Amino acid sequence: MLPRERLVPEDARQYRHTVEGPDDMTSHIRTALTNAQLSIPIHEGQLALGTWQGIFLFEHRRVPHRRSIVLHLLAE
Repeated sequence: MLPRERLVPEDARQYRHTVEGPDDMTSHIRTALTNAQLSIPIHEGQLALGTWQGIFLFEHRRVPHRRSIVLHLLAE
């Protein structure tokens, strides 16, 4: 069992909101528990990430959906 399924089990009997499928409400709950946005400094044209830091994009739904990423760049 994946950690996300232990924390938010995919059991449609537990949720009322299942309009888009049995993983509909669980994906909403999982999104609320994770970051949906982040701020990353840029130094000399490179992402200023620490040694052990990385950026990961993952899907909370069982069936992948088409997603978009929006970048908002602020510069001095």
